Amino acid sequence: MATLLLVIIYIAFISLGLPDAVLGASWPVMHRDLAVPIELAGLLQMTIAGGTIVSSMNAGRVLRRFGTGRITTFSVALTAAALLGFSFFPSFVWYFIAAIPLGIGAGAVDTGLNAFVAQHYQSRHMSWLHSFWGVGALGGPLILSRFLASGGTWREAYRSIGTFQWVLVVILIASLPLWRRLSSSSHPTPSATTPPEPAAGVEGAVAKGPEEAKGGHPSMRQLLSIRGVPFALLSFLFYCGLEASMGLWGGSWLVEVKGLDPADAAFWVMFFYIGIAGGRFLTGFATAWFSNRDLVRWGTVFAGVGVLLLMLPLPLPLPLAGILLVGLGCAPVFPCLIHETPAFFGASHAQGIIGLQMSAAYIGVTFFPPFFGLVSRFAGLWLLPLFLAAYAVLLFGSSERLRRVKARG
Repeated sequence: MATLLLVIIYIAFISLGLPDAVLGASWPVMHRDLAVPIELAGLLQMTIAGGTIVSSMNAGRVLRRFGTGRITTFSVALTAAALLGFSFFPSFVWYFIAAIPLGIGAGAVDTGLNAFVAQHYQSRHMSWLHSFWGVGALGGPLILSRFLASGGTWREAYRSIGTFQWVLVVILIASLPLWRRLSSSSHPTPSATTPPEPAAGVEGAVAKGPEEAKGGHPSMRQLLSIRGVPFALLSFLFYCGLEASMGLWGGSWLVEVKGLDPADAAFWVMFFYIGIAGGRFLTGFATAWFSNRDLVRWGTVFAGVGVLLLMLPLPLPLPLAGILLVGLGCAPVFPCLIHETPAFFGASHAQGIIGLQMSAAYIGVTFFPPFFGLVSRFAGLWLLPLFLAAYAVLLFGSSERLRRVKARG
């Protein structure tokens, strides 16, 4: 039963990745069909991420009340309905409305499944989990590219992705007894890196706070007072700013700056997600020899080298190597940072802190891509590699500060 549940969780993460990449890949043709300015992609992404922030900030309380299985099922149904709406809506205003349930559903799935795997499975499973997100993110542009290349439309691509989500809803409904049976009859195997008690470095406000003493859950203010948490949140902020900006604007950069056809640009964007999916699959094995902290460090360095290749005035197809390298560098950062959370801050605080990390991540997703879209309206899309370079440098700095805090703790 535990193995079957893990397979279902992997499939759920494929569904989580599918809509994340298809918007950026489809936008070069989508904004023309809808007759809206190209920079509105940032505002649409902001609306999606805003719903995710609200959802992830409240996910801990909701998950404790209803359980991960039921919340995941309901959330995937929200995203499925929104994606089918994307394939039919005639006016761009409706896309902003559908973006809200799309973001809310994604946030609950992301937080719930990340917390579950971080507390109950070894590090390699976290990397493989996010590798399946990469499979979904890769699948979105691939589906879109196939439709566009065969004379189809971006609406048909959204319709097929929405249909897949509804199939997953049926699978999740059928699996609800399995979630209940496992939670009531056995205790999941703990992660090899998860300590039984809160780690050192938890300050008195959290370790001995009144809510803890009463058996409750620490407040957001108490969680933020834990040493190292601010650097953890900044790391997620800048990482997701880098990943989301590359994913949303990479296709438009290839079309407007490099002169590619939209179908070819969608195909090239796939290499970013190939790097993420393949890199996270390899990271699952690499955790046997390298620590999460080392994988985060070298992943950030690889992403920076890939951005450097994009900055150089290289002819096609050489930028492809940069796109792939950025994806490979991004691969270990998110899952390894997540998996360190229980080991660093303590299992009793893990779910709450992971909720804050998801919020910080989606703040990066919310504000960084639209900020670049606003700037590019006046200065041009050619600035994208410079913005990505700044995010990579800030990510490296915050993750290194977190690494030093952990080493002292």
